[in-house]
Amino acid sequence: MDFRILDASAFYAGVPFRSSEEYYTTSLVYDEIQHIKKNQGVLGTLLETNRLKIREPEEQSTQAAIKAAKETGDFPQLSKQDISIIALGIETRGQIITDDFAISNVGKNIGLKIAPIMTKGIKDVGKWIHYCPGCKTKHQGGKECSICGTMLKRKLLK
Repeated sequence: MDFRILDASAFYAGVPFRSSEEYYTTSLVYDEIQHIKKNQGVLGTLLETNRLKIREPEEQSTQAAIKAAKETGDFPQLSKQDISIIALGIETRGQIITDDFAISNVGKNIGLKIAPIMTKGIKDVGKWIHYCPGCKTKHQGGKECSICGTMLKRKLLK
């Protein structure tokens, strides 16, 4: 079975509303997007007709998603909802439908299929490093350099 996993950006773009395909998301994402078309009951209809299924990733998959996000340096940019989508992708080996660059970078780094919606998607995949433009040191993360106090920057190593 092919799993197509939707993050919040896919709902905002209207993906499940204009297709009869079957999609998956997590309860964290569903809670985030419940206000979409609330008055029309469209989300309820998607659930009732099995075109949208809510599935929770296992803890092991969530931990793998967190580890992958930390390895790429995207972890600070990802919400709990984003991590849950990556975890579900890991668990099902499904295609994640998203325009989120951090989700895409983590997913592509670990071999997941990513489908952009309204953008061309990311072309450069890599790992983010944090560095100080003042004293030229590398850092694991944070906002400012622990050596000289300069605000840290980040760049993608391809």
